[in-house]
Amino acid sequence: MERLWGGRELETRLGKELPAGKRIGESWEIVDREEAQSVVRQGPWKGQTLHQLWTEHRAEIFGEVPSEAPRFPILAKLLDAQAELSLQVHPGDGVGRKTELWYVLAAGANAKIYYGLKRGVDRAEFETAARRGEALRLMHQVRVKAGDVLFTPGGRLHGIGAGNLLVEIQENSDTTFRLFDWERVDAEGKPRSLQIEEALRATDFGDCEPDILRRPGEELVRCPHFVVEKWSLDQPRRASERAAFALFVCIKGAVELNGLRLGPGEFFLVPASAGESELRPLTAASSVLRITLPHR
Repeated sequence: MERLWGGRELETRLGKELPAGKRIGESWEIVDREEAQSVVRQGPWKGQTLHQLWTEHRAEIFGEVPSEAPRFPILAKLLDAQAELSLQVHPGDGVGRKTELWYVLAAGANAKIYYGLKRGVDRAEFETAARRGEALRLMHQVRVKAGDVLFTPGGRLHGIGAGNLLVEIQENSDTTFRLFDWERVDAEGKPRSLQIEEALRATDFGDCEPDILRRPGEELVRCPHFVVEKWSLDQPRRASERAAFALFVCIKGAVELNGLRLGPGEFFLVPASAGESELRPLTAASSVLRITLPHR
């Protein structure tokens, strides 16, 4: 996806093939949406879309999944923010709700995330500032580095700063309300649209100065929409302990699964029927994120 704030880091750091001369901000790696589809590239389901797997082979591929969603409920992306993204918020409930998690693959020396409100800011103060284009001064900011993890539930004001290369795991939604966009203009020289009224309605004004996740153990986050773990591999490990699928993304080193070698930034889906397959590290300090749906 070409974006005003994108760059070429997905190519230079992760080896992705990008269209020449484009500033690419997002790569939708695991996606089941009307406008975009993941397609199986090899094996018995080669050529089928993720939506076909979800609707026609659900038990075989996904096993015991606690979801009756009409589309695969997780959207996984890579983000290359070479300039700041807009200050924005996603709905916390109802149509278009979106909860997301970011894992920082790489970050510049001064990279930051705009993350919730400063303590003591109330709705009236923030609303006045937002309408004047001054929302930024009331936003909490956190410096980030490679390996940091940030959880952004619906309702949390946020903005990704320049110099961040991220893995994003989110609910399958693309609803975003922009509050401030650095006075940028589109290709026709017009200011990019804002949705201030919708953003104010969606914002959780009690969400002040959240922090980077600092949880012990492998589990990074468990919420009603997904579970994300970080596995540091020093020996082979079974992909799944349950009769259910798992998504993986290599975040460091290289791993091998059933003859496939996968490096940083590569995503793969292990079907329920292959859950006993072993994930093997190919280099020292190899690590992956493992993404599943929560069991009831």
